[in-house]
This record gives sequence, C-alpha cells and structure tokens, in this order.
Amino acid sequence: MERLQKILAQANIASRRKSEEIILEGRVKVNGVIVKELGFKVNRSDQIEVDGKPIELAEHLYFLLNKPTGFVSTTSDEKSRKTVLDLLTEEHRDIRLYPVGRLDFDTAGILLLTNDGDFTNRMTHPEHEIEKEYLARVEGIVIRKKIVQLRKGVTIDGDYLAVPKEVRLIELNKDQQSTLISITLTEGRNKQVRKMMEAIGHPVKKLTRIRYDFLTLEGVERGAYRPLKVHEVKKLYANSSSKK
Repeated sequence: MERLQKILAQANIASRRKSEEIILEGRVKVNGVIVKELGFKVNRSDQIEVDGKPIELAEHLYFLLNKPTGFVSTTSDEKSRKTVLDLLTEEHRDIRLYPVGRLDFDTAGILLLTNDGDFTNRMTHPEHEIEKEYLARVEGIVIRKKIVQLRKGVTIDGDYLAVPKEVRLIELNKDQQSTLISITLTEGRNKQVRKMMEAIGHPVKKLTRIRYDFLTLEGVERGAYRPLKVHEVKKLYANSSSKK
C-alpha cells in the first residue's frame, strides 16, 4: 500500500506537494468516499477519482539527455528562454516529464528526465550521495597548491564549506592560459562548481557534466537523448540505496 498523494503524483495529476493540497481540498475520492487524510494509504486496485474523474497510473519513463548550453533545466521559463523540453520529440513533450535536478543555463552535459517522483527524490537527495562528474575549463594555470585547496574544500555562499568527492588535474594549456579540471560532487548547490573555482581565483570558461553515477555521454550527441534501459534504472536505485 502507498500514500494517496504518492499515487496521485505517479498518475501525473500534480506534484506530490500539490497533490496534498488537492486532497485537503476534498477533491479526491477513494472507492466513492472523499478522503482528506494525507497519510491515507491505498492499493493500486482501489478506485481513485479526482474532481469526479478516475485517475490512470502513467507509465514511468526515464531518459538521459545531453544538454547543450542555452537551455534552462525547467519545464517552463518566465524569461521565455528555451527549456530542455524543447529538445524532445513531440511524442515525449506531450508526457509530463521534468528534469531530475538542474544544470545551469550555460552548462552542458548529462541531465536525466523522468515522470517518476520517487526516482527524482532518490537521485537528488544528498543522503544518497549520487556522484556527478564535471569537466571544467578554467582561466589561468592552476597550481598544485590550489588543487589541494579544492580537495580540502572551499567556502562558497558566504559560509558553506563545499568539499568535492574528487578533484583531478586533466590538462594545463600554457598557450591559452587555461586549465582543464575534473570535479566530482555528491551534492548539487546552485552553480557550485563555478563558485568553487571562483573561490580559488580561476573562473570557469566552459563546464560540462560528463558523468551521473555510472552513466556517461557515450553514444548521445549534444542536444540528443535516449531512454534509460531497465537495468540502468535498477542500478541507479541499487547504488543510491547502498550509500544511504
């Protein structure tokens, strides 16, 4: 048995929080009886109605998108900028998909899309420590002392100590006076990599997320996407459970 608001979210009626509001407003019936209790549990065989209409549980879908820069990782944008949903085919735009977490407007790389709220919560909650690896091309030549500083952690957002899972120096380009660095995080604060590099005096010129747990960009061109395989979804769940 599962909580009623969870079932409503899985049926793409609304987000879980919005589903709770719908329940409290008395708009939901279970087997013909109005339910206003948020902890109420139901079976999938129960007849559930919202505003007098029976709900249908949507098939859960999961996609890996190679996001280009110039797209926002939301389902809509108040500035009328293009969203990642604009990269989908018409068939998939008609499904209530949404990004799992975010990539900045000017950051490219792996972004997962789904209509599964539980999956999104599992992938984005810090306690599950899902690894995300970024390649950052930064201004200037980063000396070893700065790499050590990064590994120990740097303060961003005033008082937050950002400690990466791993930092690797990939390339020094003395001609262009830039450095390529790999940074792996298990958290996802807003513009975290950019703020960390600014903290050591080397602003980011180009940033790409190249890995999400075990998933990479292999075989997916920039701006394209593919469905996740069943075993990939299961492995993501398994890996997040093992780190809880």
